[in-house]
Amino acid sequence: MNEKPESIAIADIMATSGVGFGTSGARGLADAMTDRVCYLFTVGFLQYLHNAGAIHPGDAVALAGDFRSSSPRIMAAASAAILDCGYRPVNCGKIPTPAVACYAIGERIASIMVTGSHIPDDRNGIKFNTPDGEVLKADEAGIREQVVSIPQALFDDRGRFRGRPDLPTEDGTAYRRYVSRYLEFFPAQCLAGSRVLVYEHSTVAATALREIFAGLGAEVVCRGYSDRFIPVDTEAVRPEDIALAKTWADAERFDMLVSADGDGDRPLIGDEFGVWMRGDVAGILTARFLGAEGVVTPVSSNTALEKSHWFPRVLRTRIGSPYVIEGMQLLAREGTRRVAGYEANGGFLTMTAFETAGRSIDALPTRDALIVALAVLLLARRHDLPLSRLGGLLPPRFTASERLKGFPVDLSSRRIRRLAQSHTAIAEQFPALGAIADIDLTDGLRVTFENDEIVHLRPSGNAPELRCYTEADSEARAQALNADCLALLDAWRE
Repeated sequence: MNEKPESIAIADIMATSGVGFGTSGARGLADAMTDRVCYLFTVGFLQYLHNAGAIHPGDAVALAGDFRSSSPRIMAAASAAILDCGYRPVNCGKIPTPAVACYAIGERIASIMVTGSHIPDDRNGIKFNTPDGEVLKADEAGIREQVVSIPQALFDDRGRFRGRPDLPTEDGTAYRRYVSRYLEFFPAQCLAGSRVLVYEHSTVAATALREIFAGLGAEVVCRGYSDRFIPVDTEAVRPEDIALAKTWADAERFDMLVSADGDGDRPLIGDEFGVWMRGDVAGILTARFLGAEGVVTPVSSNTALEKSHWFPRVLRTRIGSPYVIEGMQLLAREGTRRVAGYEANGGFLTMTAFETAGRSIDALPTRDALIVALAVLLLARRHDLPLSRLGGLLPPRFTASERLKGFPVDLSSRRIRRLAQSHTAIAEQFPALGAIADIDLTDGLRVTFENDEIVHLRPSGNAPELRCYTEADSEARAQALNADCLALLDAWRE
């Protein structure tokens, strides 16, 4: 007699494996993301969509990954789950997250991106997309509730496949459509005369950056390729990347230095002097270039957005693309036209179609890096400015962000909650900043002082890190304030 299959809730898998939903998909240590765990997560995702009537047996499911060493194995686990659930895996290869999402939205199919984004190579993640785009917080809750059957014969006692499944042959359609999206939207040769340096490192966006910028007429040179994964964080740029940019700028002329994080959904843009642009500034400039009427961004982003008076409708949210998407949906329902959003890391999202020079580009409600790099350079050309002076179009507000690594999330959460309960406690923690004008608890603790300086503390949603965001009227002051705050916060470890 056959034994009854064992079943388990996705929520219980999260609790026992340490792999759970962060601000953008499921994340965890690569060793914890065993074949079994990734297979069951994928089954739970597909089961949730099937129960909601969003997908049907026989449908295709798009699958892609980044260049992390663990990504091919996790892609194979997801592919096996897709097949076993009665769907057809489409292996889109190693392409940017927005490329696979754009393809899947166009085809009205679900998609999966295996990536840990900017976090170190010993970690990884899985981003799930419904046929409408990213899974939102309500979808995450629905996935957690799924109870899935465990095919014990597939795995050994360490959660590995007994026989590793093969990925289907790569299909290049998603990549080609992504490149065409930009070559068809922007005018031919609109970047002629520009020289663009692409920092390749280990981002899956490198090939698309090369092809699109060259296709629009720019001279493209590539530097910094790495065959090992480099965790480039566009919101907290590594000292190594700051030094590299300056070295390249000293050695050769270019109009823009451009790169992206590991999965190509967050831009990294440098000016002709090799100075990296803040992502939340790039987001404002991109929205301006596109002529957005409604803009949504997390509470951590630069307040030059409101102070510019460029946009009739601005909405602030919690940190994380699902919250930005929900905010964009709200503005669109209210009748706002030309709705876009961005995060402090620079990832740009659109909820409506946009037109420029008689050409239209469809909505892409997931973070994208390419649109930002192109829009910022074209805005500079429109104003006949070098990138180093483009920020002068905005009011003088400057942000800085950094993180304390290896900081337990429960400890930072506990200390931030305690601090938020009392103005006196905040004043004692930051005695040099003076009186408090406003406290915002939308996401973490964001304090605006009467001198118009801002300190924002928040536990990371992806790793054991405490993030600190600061804002002031000069770049030097924002950075000094950030360093002072981190020195004070480091004492919290004791």
